[in-house]
Amino acid sequence: MNQRHRRSESRGPFRILRRLLLVTPHLAVVLAALAPLRMATIGQADDSWKPVPLIFDTDIGNDVDDVLALGLIHALQSRGECELLAVTITKDHPLAAPFTDAVNTFYGRGHIPIGVCKSGLTNQVGKFISLAEKRDASDLRYPHDLLSGKDALEAVGLLRRTLAAAEDQSVVIVQVGFSTNLANLLRSKADAASSLEGLELVKRKVKLLSVMAGAFDKIPNKNGELAVHKEYNVVIDIPSAQRLSRDWPTPIWWSGFEIGLALKYPHSSIENDYRYVPHHPLADAYVLYNPPPHDRPTWDLTSVLSAVRPKHAYFGLSEPGQVSVAEDGVTTFEKAADGRDRYLKLTAEQKIRALEALVQLSSQPPQAVASPQAVP
Repeated sequence: MNQRHRRSESRGPFRILRRLLLVTPHLAVVLAALAPLRMATIGQADDSWKPVPLIFDTDIGNDVDDVLALGLIHALQSRGECELLAVTITKDHPLAAPFTDAVNTFYGRGHIPIGVCKSGLTNQVGKFISLAEKRDASDLRYPHDLLSGKDALEAVGLLRRTLAAAEDQSVVIVQVGFSTNLANLLRSKADAASSLEGLELVKRKVKLLSVMAGAFDKIPNKNGELAVHKEYNVVIDIPSAQRLSRDWPTPIWWSGFEIGLALKYPHSSIENDYRYVPHHPLADAYVLYNPPPHDRPTWDLTSVLSAVRPKHAYFGLSEPGQVSVAEDGVTTFEKAADGRDRYLKLTAEQKIRALEALVQLSSQPPQAVASPQAVP
């Protein structure tokens, strides 16, 4: 130890501690007795905290916010905040599942099971899921082993097996696409995975459903006039949205169209924050969907962030109530003291914090990239 360190020690807390020990000989005994209690308290706090068991239900391939939301989930899992149990898809195209598998594999989690449905909904290829087949020379740009949705699991069966294996009242489901899979889950019958029918299985195993669907404020139309908005995720499959809003047995948090619209992902992040690898699936998908300088609304990301980090106060919540879906797809919220539903709200201060969190987490490098190679 050099002289500067000795002087610092003699003037700082070490000197005070030595004096206390001289004045109170038994202080060391007291501190030693308190130490196990302190450690026990820390241990108890750690034991009570667990990652959020998460199912992600998505129409990935129709808009790029689903892709950013999936990257956000992987970042949160790398931080120990959630565990992605399964991904189920409501876009009925054979490349939607391979693209999802490619993103999961990029983040080092190619083992995550993926389920698909055969609904015929949005069965066009879209702008970016063909990245699953993109090759550089003879190699896939984004390696993965699920090469076709035809080889993926069936969505409802996967949901049932995943829920049956989970602890009671533990699973959070984030739905950012159509309600097709979850409506079908509700009416599913007992099977080898569980003796419970769908509604009872959901009631026993699910803690919260976080959905990006509907609109709870009026939205400017093409003429700039505020008008009732028929939100895309609802209108693509209105009967399923109606079933979900009518029959779902656990609390639901709704992120309306207005929330993601107010939080637009800055294109500067796409241009700069993903350059730690030569090719990044999130940035590539974003550019193919609508390239910079476009700032895409973060609709689906808000449902993930609010569900995994409910105590961070990124968003406010409405009073309890009930959401209903009309025949034309319009969502309506009615207050009720014992209501199942709440919708997200956003203040100006929360907007700054939420957007910062969304950008920082979405662009977080995966653990699988051991030595990131910056792109000049």
